[in-house]
Amino acid sequence: MNTPIAIIGAGLGGLTLARVLHLHGIPSIVYEAEQSAASRAQGGMLDIHDYNGQLALQDAGLLTQFQELILEGRQAMRILSPDGSLLFENPDDGSGGRPEVQRGELRQMLLDSLPAGTVQWDHKVAGVRSLGDGRHEVSFTNGRTVTTHLLIGADGAWSKVRPLLSAVMPQYTGMSYVETYLFDAAVRHPASAVAVGTGQMGAPVQGKAIMAHRERHETLHTYAMLARPLDWFADIDFADQAKASARIAQEFNGWAPELTALITDSDTIPLLRPLHALPHEHRWQRVPGVSLIGDAAHLSIPNGEGANLALYDGAELAKAIASHADDLEAGLHQFEQAMFERSAKVAADGEKFYELLAGKDPASGMINMFQDAETS
Repeated sequence: MNTPIAIIGAGLGGLTLARVLHLHGIPSIVYEAEQSAASRAQGGMLDIHDYNGQLALQDAGLLTQFQELILEGRQAMRILSPDGSLLFENPDDGSGGRPEVQRGELRQMLLDSLPAGTVQWDHKVAGVRSLGDGRHEVSFTNGRTVTTHLLIGADGAWSKVRPLLSAVMPQYTGMSYVETYLFDAAVRHPASAVAVGTGQMGAPVQGKAIMAHRERHETLHTYAMLARPLDWFADIDFADQAKASARIAQEFNGWAPELTALITDSDTIPLLRPLHALPHEHRWQRVPGVSLIGDAAHLSIPNGEGANLALYDGAELAKAIASHADDLEAGLHQFEQAMFERSAKVAADGEKFYELLAGKDPASGMINMFQDAETS
């Protein structure tokens, strides 16, 4: 099967690319490994920024629909000490430029905006190879094979497309998250709900932290952050909910019970998420007929920008393709050079938080960081 533009991965970046191409009258096909849109949970809250993510949604003609997804009050921020004392609070007065939405709802909005059949589910990539003259062949584990004149890897950290351009692989950052959830927390876990507040809460000390968001339906989504080697986590049986929760909570012994309950009382099995990253200056030489966006191109440690950059990459690449119909390679080169610059800057800025966490007084550093952001 011949597909003029093949996009690998139905995440935020790939779907935005397909949507903006569609608005320009350019067809594409998105190939996704998952069985369906409902195959798995799509993660937690995303703050979508007015200087990149929202601009991409405007290009996609979806800004009004996006605004209907915003969860009011979720831009609030609280910083607590391990004993539960309030150190800093920044309420959400509605004037912030980073409204919060649920990732799954944002993704579904993008899916709903595409013509039927644009996303081909159950297409896990088995391999990719160059056919020359800018053409590539993609084979899938379901037995199908497609050839394409433009292949875009929007397939995340462990991209199957990236090796066509770069031999660099993501490396472990030394930090991992363990995710937990408390459902209906306002009723079932009122003390923890009060501690988290209406938006986001952080309780950091050197080398570790408990971070939490209040999501839709009074769900508290917690990230227990630990600077530990992968071997340390390998000794924990995360399939055993009680033992895993107890072992992670042990790292926070002596902390306020409303904070440790975010881990020990989890309604779900703790989920380990090791954090990997590509080098800040990750880039490649142009290879005709192929490019990358989002985490496939510039995976960095979570800093609130990853989803925004993916959205922005998708929209910018679509516009580059649409405006360079007579010289596609020139458009791809222009897009990649701009992407390299912005992603390197964002990754460097984002590491400041993790540098703070490694310091002796991360709480004060976080407070200063938020206060500086408010006045800038």
